[in-house]
Amino acid sequence: MKIGTPKETETGENRVAMTPDSALQLQKLGHECVIEAGAGQAAGFSDAAYKEAGVQVVKTAAALFKAADIVAKVRPPSDAEVKRLREGQTLISFFYPAANEKLMQQAADKGATVIAMDMVPRISRAQKMDALSSMANIAGYRAVIEAGNNFGRFFTGQVTAAGKVPPAKVLVVGAGVAGLAAIGTATSLGAITYAFDVRPEVAEQVESMGAEFVFLDFEEEQQDGAATGGYASVSSPEFAAAQLAKFRELAPDMDIVITTALIPNREAPELWTKDMVESMKPGSVIIDLAAERGGNCKLTVMDEKIVTDNGVTIIGYTDFPSRMAAQSSTLYATNIRHMMTDLTPDKDGVVNHNMEDDVIRGATITHANEVTFPPPPPKVQAIAAKPKEKVKEKTPEEIRAAEVAAFKEQTRNQIILLGVGALLVLSVGLVAPASFMQHFIVFILSVFIGFQVIWNVAHSLHTPLMAVTNAISSIIILGALIQIGSSSALITILAAAGIFMASVNIFGGFLVTRRMLAMFQKS
Repeated sequence: MKIGTPKETETGENRVAMTPDSALQLQKLGHECVIEAGAGQAAGFSDAAYKEAGVQVVKTAAALFKAADIVAKVRPPSDAEVKRLREGQTLISFFYPAANEKLMQQAADKGATVIAMDMVPRISRAQKMDALSSMANIAGYRAVIEAGNNFGRFFTGQVTAAGKVPPAKVLVVGAGVAGLAAIGTATSLGAITYAFDVRPEVAEQVESMGAEFVFLDFEEEQQDGAATGGYASVSSPEFAAAQLAKFRELAPDMDIVITTALIPNREAPELWTKDMVESMKPGSVIIDLAAERGGNCKLTVMDEKIVTDNGVTIIGYTDFPSRMAAQSSTLYATNIRHMMTDLTPDKDGVVNHNMEDDVIRGATITHANEVTFPPPPPKVQAIAAKPKEKVKEKTPEEIRAAEVAAFKEQTRNQIILLGVGALLVLSVGLVAPASFMQHFIVFILSVFIGFQVIWNVAHSLHTPLMAVTNAISSIIILGALIQIGSSSALITILAAAGIFMASVNIFGGFLVTRRMLAMFQKS
């Protein structure tokens, strides 16, 4: 089948849904590739590069829609593009079906199949097709770069001959994909980074990236992120009030605020109010990644940069991924290619639109002249941490009773072991000569002392190599040293070999231990 990509018609959109590299991969699936002339120019991909990759270049969008069986694009289709769709044709793009019901119905009436990349379910198997996460990752990174471009100081702190420069303080509201990308970028640039999210399970992710998670002194059971596809859910009015109070407390100290909070199919929640903006220092920057849905900041103006009366810059751009068109196009084209891989399981160029597949069914919003949105919930839920079961804490009396019981059991086992050992020694002594018993008792004591000294030491206090192997090697080397002076040539050779191998083991153990200790030291 022919897969075609038209030039994006929306003003300022620089991305393209097919790159020369992704076209090569699509051709391996048995498909032919077509692209409109100049479609990749803004992203840095020339028509010549596409031709070199075996892609047919057509002059107009009309010619492309006529030639292609599958049309892949970035932005939702315009009215003109929907009118060009035909029976049996497939469209793959962002669509936002909840906000474009009329457009969706027109596509269904045309008999076209529409796969919305923004509807790919957030389950493990579909991560390779999750275009929303790919674009959010870029938006989070670009938000920090844009903030640095508008911030008048360094991110990292410095002490120079000209004076001391304090590090910038960055607050990221919302620790989703975009938020985590922003956190990683800000910390790598040296800023003191704080992060907040209504989902407490993300605190470990935030802290692992070097940021400090802002906790609220408020107890409320939040809905599991798995139930909402990994997104945050609506909070209670009491929780929202506590959240705003915390932000008012943080606002005067923050240099840069990046807001990413969104709730599916709703306007963006207002998290950064006018009084918070007024309390910020002159020169501070707010990047509102939720500007397209109304913004998390009360003063955000969509697609514009404004400066408030107190000198705070508020940026409400909605095209952050498009500002890094080459990278965005590469990732988005890879998402499309993975979608086509699932649609072409036999790699024979024949699309099998399997509506029993969770991922394909979830992303399909029109099929066979019917609107199939909204999809049923996926059989496999989104990844989420299992709630930890609360373990009842023991009272001091219960802890003491458990310790006494454990001590009694250990003492009983040792007495039984000693008794059995003494009986065995007496039994052997009745039949063995006195010279043998002298050596046998030394052997028994060595084993007993070795057991008590080595095996009873907690494993966390030593490496297994040092604990067991070196102890055994020491016994071997001592025995070999005693036997090396034997009159028998065979025993002497064996003793020398034993000394050599045991020495390698002992010194190797010390070297390994030294390397392990060096891992925890700063050079």
